[in-house]
Amino acid sequence: MEEYIGLDVSLNDTAISVRRNGKRVWRGKCASDPQLLAAVIRERAPKAKRVVFETGPLSVWFYHELTAQGVPAICIDARHAKAALNMATNKTDANDADGLAHLAEVGFYKAVRVKDSNSMLTRTLVGARGQLIKIVTDLSNQIRGLMKTFGLIVPKGAGRVFEAHVRRLLASNGMLEQIIVPLLEAWCSIRTRAAELDRQLVATARMSTPCRLLMSIAGVGAVTAATFTAAIEAPENFKTSRAVGAWLGLTTRRYQSGEVDYDGHISRRGDKYLRVLLYEAAGVILTRAQADSALRRWGVKLRERIGFKRAAIAVARKLAVIMHTMLKTGQLFERAIGTTA
Repeated sequence: MEEYIGLDVSLNDTAISVRRNGKRVWRGKCASDPQLLAAVIRERAPKAKRVVFETGPLSVWFYHELTAQGVPAICIDARHAKAALNMATNKTDANDADGLAHLAEVGFYKAVRVKDSNSMLTRTLVGARGQLIKIVTDLSNQIRGLMKTFGLIVPKGAGRVFEAHVRRLLASNGMLEQIIVPLLEAWCSIRTRAAELDRQLVATARMSTPCRLLMSIAGVGAVTAATFTAAIEAPENFKTSRAVGAWLGLTTRRYQSGEVDYDGHISRRGDKYLRVLLYEAAGVILTRAQADSALRRWGVKLRERIGFKRAAIAVARKLAVIMHTMLKTGQLFERAIGTTA
């Protein structure tokens, strides 16, 4: 008979539950190592049909390693699994594994597409660069705030201009200089590392045909293009281009019950970082883009009617649809019609 397995994955140990013919036949624990788990599964459930676990920090590694070991691994949406797992009276790892095994047996789950290694490397590069830039910004703001306390106002400027202003102002205050200079040196070092990752990201985008295609849109740079292609992977992953906007949480939520029926804010589901990048790109298109296009004209008219923020969200949603269409057709952005040629 076929067996169905649920894995409740944690950092150190993974709870395992095996079901067969509607009943639990075994459960236990194993170290959170895909190779050890594969060995346990082969021993306890040689006829495993589905091995289910939730999305989490280790899910990408687990999925690829278990699949390579010949295990029928399935990663499911943690939000969907949560409602079923909350039915248990007691919240334990063993009970969660039992619940996941039950979901695997009845087929009541939503499988999640797990990204490949190349897409995850690109996403890691983008995330690392973004984190360093955030640290640089936080450090510069901290330096400005500390110096302001002593009446030293740092003029506007970035990069070497900011560093020169800080050193010039500190020359008149030796005690404060001993405190601020270590922060300034850390700021310089992290800024250099961020620039290195930025160059690496730009080089990666220039070597990628899909990224160069998306960068033909005014307002879409290397970061947005690389993040979008890494998230989408293959255009065939979506049946229609319109589905991309909903997948990124850029469509409004609807609530309908009886006589009540209204639309709310956008769902904000999916990739938050990519959603932010698309919103920023939409803002550039509406405010700073030099090249005119039908997309920009449509967004400007919408802004006059409903305001900037809501118009930027609408442009971001339409931009996601256009970018997916471009990846699917392989055609450059056509400014005259605001879509692909």
